Amino acid sequence: YTIPLLRAKMAPRTRRAKKAVRLVKEFLQKHMKVEDVRIDSSLNELIWSRGLRKVPSKVRVKAVKTEETVWAYTPEAEVKIEEKKEKRKEEAKEIEETKEGAEEAKEMAEKVEAEKEEMEEKQPEEEISVEESEEVKEAEEAEEEQEETSEEKEEPTEKEGNEEVNKEEGSK
Repeated sequence: YTIPLLRAKMAPRTRRAKKAVRLVKEFLQKHMKVEDVRIDSSLNELIWSRGLRKVPSKVRVKAVKTEETVWAYTPEAEVKIEEKKEKRKEEAKEIEETKEGAEEAKEMAEKVEAEKEEMEEKQPEEEISVEESEEVKEAEEAEEEQEETSEEKEEPTEKEGNEEVNKEEGSK
């Protein structure tokens, strides 16, 4: 739409920009048959660009109707809006990718935790087996010591000693 703003110039100088905004809203309500009209910041800045007193005599506007609301903006802003939409779509895709990556990372973390738990469960068994092997070694060493001490305790008996004495005497 091209909206004429000549009636805004009939208002007092200090109220012209406000009157121009009101005229835009009224025009769109009448032509789009909707009560709720929203003005984009690009259109507002265009109306207020030359200040409060010197409003433009007409404005080109693009109006988009969504359910019960009409959004009005300048045609130049439309390009920016489309770029923003594309950026939002790209960001949404990146977020989804990062969510998938986060899910994969969670799965990996869960696997690592499960492996750690398994290792912790196995470690006490290994420790017991190490302790058992140490006890076995100690027992074997104790048996060897007992054998050595028993051999040392076994001294020649009296008969064997007498025979040795008799042999020595016979050889003289």
